Amino acid sequence: MRMKVYDISQEVFGCAVYPGDPKPERKIVLKMSEGAVCNLSAFSMCAHNGTHVDAPLHFYADGKSIDRIDPECFVGYAYVAAHEGLLLAADAERILKKAEECDPRSAERILVKGRAVVTAEAAKVFAARKIRLFGNESQTVGPEDAPMEVHLIMLGAEIVLLEGIRLAGVDEGAYLLHAAPLNLGGADGAPCRATLIRPD
Repeated sequence: MRMKVYDISQEVFGCAVYPGDPKPERKIVLKMSEGAVCNLSAFSMCAHNGTHVDAPLHFYADGKSIDRIDPECFVGYAYVAAHEGLLLAADAERILKKAEECDPRSAERILVKGRAVVTAEAAKVFAARKIRLFGNESQTVGPEDAPMEVHLIMLGAEIVLLEGIRLAGVDEGAYLLHAAPLNLGGADGAPCRATLIRPD
């Protein structure tokens, strides 16, 4: 079976960074051009740089850390929906309906393409439907200047948040998502290499 694979991740060292977060930095430790046996890099970054996953611990003191989340949340069918501007409760209901009509399995993971801002009312719809994962192109879910309420609603419902994805070259529809984060013990989030797969 032939497949089309879409890389929906940002390149780390040139990625978008949430205001106030530290930027990724790369340090060259060894260089073959200088006589070293190999090339070797070291790097430092915030757990929420670029394309990344939020764990409940990000906004809940006693929430699950990234290594305690069921890996099945990050892998499975997902629905890509386009939306611009505020994403209201009615928009959330419409997206879920389209996902169910396209492929019921894809309604468990919703990815929003475009400059969407999730409202608290929409977050409550997703929480009530018990979706497993929500992703968007912004570096945060909810308003950038006040993300806490939306995060508390969705992370409180144990919805995995996949932030900073890139969907410009992806059409609306159902796909197989793989967005497993790095297994960082005790961390509130982690970067990931997210891909979508659609059989040709």
